[in-house]
Amino acid sequence: MRAEPVGPPQAFHAEGPVWWPEWDSGFGRDGFSALKYVDLLAGDVLTLSPSGSVSRVHVGRVAAALRPRSLGGAVVATERGFSLGRSSALVDLAPMPDLWADPGLRFNDGGCDPDGNFYCGTMAYSQAPGAGTLWRLGTDGAARAVLEGVTISNGLCWSPEGEFAYYNDTPTGQVDVFDWSSAGGLTRRRRFVSVGGFPDGLCVDEQGGVWVALYGGSAVHRYTAAGVLDEVVELPVTNVTACTFGGVDLRTLFITTTRENVPDGEQPLAGAVFTYRPGVGGIATRPYAA
Repeated sequence: MRAEPVGPPQAFHAEGPVWWPEWDSGFGRDGFSALKYVDLLAGDVLTLSPSGSVSRVHVGRVAAALRPRSLGGAVVATERGFSLGRSSALVDLAPMPDLWADPGLRFNDGGCDPDGNFYCGTMAYSQAPGAGTLWRLGTDGAARAVLEGVTISNGLCWSPEGEFAYYNDTPTGQVDVFDWSSAGGLTRRRRFVSVGGFPDGLCVDEQGGVWVALYGGSAVHRYTAAGVLDEVVELPVTNVTACTFGGVDLRTLFITTTRENVPDGEQPLAGAVFTYRPGVGGIATRPYAA
């Protein structure tokens, strides 16, 4: 199985794709313009067009992750904090106070739980072991740390019914799973699968299958809810960063990639967005409920 590029690369470090129908600015039936993703170290949020071209909005030194807001607009994790806006074009983002002062740390990846709280994890620029933290931005606007001692926080997504959450601390080489409830939050962390590489972003489909982007692995793996590898999507680039379901039928898998750690002149499609039609649908993006 092989993914196909939407167009030429438009980012150096493409990450965090999110498809939300209210972001579609009228490109038409395929809904491609409802897809936003980040050029993380450029600090830009990109909106994709069907031709593969993009529009960019600069949001800070880092654009780590974003999610739609249930009342319109988006929440964006920047280098050291969150920004909120009501415009789908992200032209009215207002930064919240920084959560830490250390210039050696940045936000990296995140997602929303079924109650609409936005989680985003951090990492050290140096990738120092255990320097990262998973933060939770509640629907009341208060942020607190919920998990410490991680290295490269990545890939948080919930199961279709919301009872499980899947999470990557990339250097561990495994995907973990938590139990989740409104009352207890994330509990009982344990190994879900070992991937034999470096798991980056992930998403979950309507059957509970977990799709994992493999940084350094030139692929996205699908694991059944029982943890069995049953599909491998190959890409012509080494560093695959994240994936999400989108399109008007939620049956297109959008996959981001990066030029990070790729020698100049090699892998001309590194940094591009790819698509794949797996024959199974995704679950709708959970928005930040504030």
